[in-house]
Amino acid sequence: MPSIIVVSTIDFPYRVPQRAVRDLSKQVFASSFLDIGRMLSVFENTRIEFRNLCEPLGWYLRDHTFEEQNREYIRLALDYSVRAAEGCLSAAGLSKKRITDLVFVSTTGLATPGLDALIVNKMRLNQHVRHMSLFGLGCAGGVSGLAKACALAKADPGAVVLLVAVELCSLTFLRHDASKSNFIGSCLFADGAVACLILGDGQRHTAGHGADFVAAESRLYYDTLEIMGWDFTDSGFKVLFSPGIPTLIEANARKDVIGFLAKHGLTLAEIRNFIFHPGGKKVLSAYEAALALDGDSLRTTREVMRDYGNMSSATVLYVLERMMRGCEPGYGLMMAMGPGFSSEMVLLDMKR
Repeated sequence: MPSIIVVSTIDFPYRVPQRAVRDLSKQVFASSFLDIGRMLSVFENTRIEFRNLCEPLGWYLRDHTFEEQNREYIRLALDYSVRAAEGCLSAAGLSKKRITDLVFVSTTGLATPGLDALIVNKMRLNQHVRHMSLFGLGCAGGVSGLAKACALAKADPGAVVLLVAVELCSLTFLRHDASKSNFIGSCLFADGAVACLILGDGQRHTAGHGADFVAAESRLYYDTLEIMGWDFTDSGFKVLFSPGIPTLIEANARKDVIGFLAKHGLTLAEIRNFIFHPGGKKVLSAYEAALALDGDSLRTTREVMRDYGNMSSATVLYVLERMMRGCEPGYGLMMAMGPGFSSEMVLLDMKR
């Protein structure tokens, strides 16, 4: 089976305390909500302490056209992708010449040619590298992207697959959007960049520890298209998400997980490591209620949310990076939900 050997994140230029983002949001939304004092309590309730941002706070107080936002996205996403990829290769001790496949995941900007092509060009990867970009998966993109990368490695035992996920959620912030979705988004979302290396069976790697891919599964829930996504406007990406997301998770997660594990002869009790996307405090509580998890099962997931915020697709890979530093040997379950509304799961056999 394919093996995930390295996951590498980068340091962002601005690591901002949650209270500083709260103060900025107060400036932006004070004239839009009569109960702004009560609403600002949401910042504390998130249990987020720091957020990664790609721009200084003052940038978000100024008006920017969609063209300006997206140009900045392309510039920074390319830079961060290359840094994450180079860090990953350095940690693995592998030459970039060995990369056979590149999967790029993002939902917070647009580029044609895609960022995958820009990365190949910037890094001077093999001109015959197989490359693709995955867009529109939102928070589910990290798990879905890993599943696609592992499928490529499974199909070609000689594959060395580079997976890169970059989300610059802060660049999509619309300061004149007085919707509650935009306000809640300002409480949660942050920027992130991460890269992973996945090897096919013919490229086994002896250094360090990692995780072997076992299986993956997706489920799209009919008639839930409006639950989460973007409304593309003249000003940019307007965030849309429903307060009913935790209810949907609590109603479906147990059936999805148990059914997926049963196909591989496993039960929930055999999962030693839970690597879930930290969509927010209520989302994690919904997972715990649905799966009857104890209070410590999502500890690493909560730590990542505390330290970085919700970085959309990149976040669950940050969780995986921490888990691979020191996890309990045995099976691991990755899970995230995103626009569609859809559920993505990956089953891993984790080593220490």
